[in-house]
Amino acid sequence: MLVNNNNNMFPTINIKSIVPPVLKIFPRSEYLLQFDGCSKGNPGLAGAGAVIYNYDTELWGRSQFVGNKNTNNEAEYRGLIIGLEEALSMDIKHLSVEGDSLLVIKQMTREYKVKSEKLLPLHEEASQLAKQFDSITFTHIYRKNNKRADELSNIAVDMVIIK
Repeated sequence: MLVNNNNNMFPTINIKSIVPPVLKIFPRSEYLLQFDGCSKGNPGLAGAGAVIYNYDTELWGRSQFVGNKNTNNEAEYRGLIIGLEEALSMDIKHLSVEGDSLLVIKQMTREYKVKSEKLLPLHEEASQLAKQFDSITFTHIYRKNNKRADELSNIAVDMVIIK
């Protein structure tokens, strides 16, 4: 708003409150962990997978059989845990974490409470691991963007079925 001040030959500008829009920027660290879990039967045969990338280069990936009567959510947490453990063993200090389980991501960011007694110890374990990083972010992604971790979680189950 321009104000014409008679005492001054130049107009003055009154700025009320011009605030630029707040942009949510989710910076991605140098290291990315993607995790996944699957359960054939839910509960049923369950597997977990995790992969760590340095920018776009895969550094590490792992499949783990979770059990015979486990839920998908238990498998998702197990994928997260094995990935966090490996990232710590690689001495990674700053980590971006992505997963397609909205429940696990929201519980890790404390947007959702953990109500399941089966998930409480897994959440606590993952939270204790997460505290060991200098910085860590958790982001929900769609399954189509989590293909490698999904592949690894299914390999764990398929290996048991084939045997």
